[in-house]
Amino acid sequence: MEKERKGFWETIAFNRRNFIKLLVGGAVGTAVSPLPWKLTDDIAIWTQNWPWVPVPDAGEFSYAKTVCTLCPGGCGVKVRKTDNRPIKIEGRTDYPVNPGGICPLGAGGLQVLYNDNIRFPGPMKRVGPRGSGKFMDISWNEALKELAKRLAGLRRQGRPDAIVAVDGNPAGTTTSLLVQRFLKAVGSPNYERIPTAEDTYSMANWLTTGNKGPMAYDLENADFILSFGCGLIEGWGSPGRVLNAWGLWHSNPLARRVKIVQVEPRASNTASKADEWIAPLPGTETALALGLAHVIIREGLYHQGFVQGHAFGFTDWRSSDGKEHKGFKKLVLDNYSPEKVAQITGLKPSKIVSLARAFGRSRAPVALCGRGKGDLNGSLYEFMAIQCLNALKGNINQPGGVILSKPIPLSTWPEIQADSIAQKGLEKPRLDKAQTLQFPFTGSLINNLSEAILEKGKSPVDTLLIFSANPAFTLPDGGSFRKAMERIPYIVSFSPFKDDSALMADLILPDHTYLEKTEDIVWPRGLQYPLYALTKPVTSPLYNTRHNGDTLITLAKLVGGGPAASFPWSNYEQALRERVKGLFESGGGLTTYDQSAPAWKGFPSRRGVQSDYSSFEDMWKKLKSGGLWYYPAHDFGNWETIFETPSGAFEFASSRIELALNELSSRTYLGAALKEMGIRAKGDEVFVPHFEKGPVAEPESEYPLIMVPYTLINLSSTWAPNPPYLNKTLFDNQLRKDDSFVEINPQTASRYGLKQGDRIFIESPKGRIAVRVNLFEGAMPGVLFLPLGFGHRAYDAYERNKGANPNDIVNAGKDPISGHPVWWQTRVKILKA
Repeated sequence: MEKERKGFWETIAFNRRNFIKLLVGGAVGTAVSPLPWKLTDDIAIWTQNWPWVPVPDAGEFSYAKTVCTLCPGGCGVKVRKTDNRPIKIEGRTDYPVNPGGICPLGAGGLQVLYNDNIRFPGPMKRVGPRGSGKFMDISWNEALKELAKRLAGLRRQGRPDAIVAVDGNPAGTTTSLLVQRFLKAVGSPNYERIPTAEDTYSMANWLTTGNKGPMAYDLENADFILSFGCGLIEGWGSPGRVLNAWGLWHSNPLARRVKIVQVEPRASNTASKADEWIAPLPGTETALALGLAHVIIREGLYHQGFVQGHAFGFTDWRSSDGKEHKGFKKLVLDNYSPEKVAQITGLKPSKIVSLARAFGRSRAPVALCGRGKGDLNGSLYEFMAIQCLNALKGNINQPGGVILSKPIPLSTWPEIQADSIAQKGLEKPRLDKAQTLQFPFTGSLINNLSEAILEKGKSPVDTLLIFSANPAFTLPDGGSFRKAMERIPYIVSFSPFKDDSALMADLILPDHTYLEKTEDIVWPRGLQYPLYALTKPVTSPLYNTRHNGDTLITLAKLVGGGPAASFPWSNYEQALRERVKGLFESGGGLTTYDQSAPAWKGFPSRRGVQSDYSSFEDMWKKLKSGGLWYYPAHDFGNWETIFETPSGAFEFASSRIELALNELSSRTYLGAALKEMGIRAKGDEVFVPHFEKGPVAEPESEYPLIMVPYTLINLSSTWAPNPPYLNKTLFDNQLRKDDSFVEINPQTASRYGLKQGDRIFIESPKGRIAVRVNLFEGAMPGVLFLPLGFGHRAYDAYERNKGANPNDIVNAGKDPISGHPVWWQTRVKILKA
């Protein structure tokens, strides 16, 4: 295996340019050229008999502006209409996030709207076996009364904690807060979220900077992009914005000032188009980041003013009990030399040194984190190590760097009116153990919820409510949540789609799609300045659906008591409008965008923004019309006051980890406390970013290969269904009829006697999946790469039973401290079909 990997890196060094042209140039061109957007000409012939294709009526053309919410990117779109019928989606040029750009998924939004094969026509009740997809129509009145009666009954029994909600709405949005509020009002502490890279980033940022603001990078003004697995041209962040930034970085090939380095073990489109591709062994990115830090520190390439004046734990430090501790500098210099890191990562020491020098000598370098599209969680220590690279260069709250900001100034609602039932229910422990001494910084742990259900004879969950999520498909848990759902007595899906989780529900209360409703977007993922957006209905609802927000408000009133009192609004828009008042009261912000003056251009020098509205009613009217409020200015620097850590500085050694560990160890001995938090390190390394081998339990002799899932820009791998037209953009070595493909290096394939197109099984202790072989020089030897997004058990004939879902065989351990699943490295073996 080591010989194969050595040959792999030599191949990269020897003929990388030709390799990229030959093997992935076509795929990259598809991702960043107009091809997917223009395929509709060919698709018109292919799909002419589909009844849900938006065939234009005769009538006058018009446009409606709105915002896409098929991913957290929040790109502005305009919908072309004929006689009030939407027929085409394009990117908006009067919107700052994605100036005119749009990704393939966003362009296909109309197929999500019109496809009656994947949408529920109205409220429905299960009449067949669970998972069979057999439902009967039911009125909204009947459905809501049935659910309210069940919830009220659990409250009367003193069991409100047996109610669980799984929420896939972006954090901080009004619908998400209504879900959270509803659960709290009925008296359940068991509110669960689908974990994403933003959750890990938020936790890492909280521990290093004390900041609870969003993930924010000033990409357009950076001069060195060091991406740790981020799919920059595969949907990471706001796809329209990042693709536009990529174009800016390459706008003048003869005088380029921005260098892009991609770190990942696979030749993705981003890796292949980057200036340099670094391929470490899967799961060793933390060690690489610390190896870079070693060289930067050793050679004095760090920002000494920042590190000496505004950082804690860089040098040796003393804790509150007077004990001396080794600092980040000493630990990194002792343990992460290029030679030691080379042994961990498989990279050459010289490569580590040269990359560190390039990063360290740049004016405004920024290191990014979040694998693929960022739709799944990352490793906490890895994200902390990457943030420490940014801190070493002093590029925290600086132009071209990491931006620290307060949350968007939305008004808060009054506290819930918790009745005695709710008060007692909220005092009970969470089923997932999140927000406890064991997992003190994690808001929810849905993987632990599955364990809690499966390990007990009777499910502790009686009623499961699912909002804008498909956990039976998207969670990297080897199918554990789907198995847990089989044991839950009553499941309610609020999805508009016949997704994998909805098909297991007992009751369907379908939401509108994003093109049929008003919904808010709170700070699109990765954007460097505050932006609040509203979607606008571009058509009346096509089916008998209701806004989830309105459904929750009605449901609370039917349950009665504290829940009814906690929801004083008559509809969703009233609750939304109450929050928006905070934007007006903040005293600034714009509701219009001038495309001739891109927001990022003046961002480094702009210190304030004069509002373009005269009153709240004026702002509300403009916000609803243009769907936009933003504040493209920032107060840079402020290192003396910006950090809200216990030390008041950027923390290379986390005081909060120390305090949490001290509290936990006060109830047990230190070794047990470390084990409970999932930490394998000893001593002072615990408080600083450090490398730990992944929690792999299965023996390498039985499972000699590693499986790594990856994402594609033209394949939805989250809750949103994939528009059928995107099947036309997939290559026949990605999906052929009903078979998806695994990427295998030819050297590895030869050891198993495999050739292109062979059918095989990939097996882990969690199960097996069937795929075909795609021989790919860009796949690291010994590693199998499988795309996320295939393998649905639901939707229509264009998605159901198409390919295999790698999540079904992920055998995930738990990330230290966060407790989130380590989904990026599962040991597997190959069996011939």
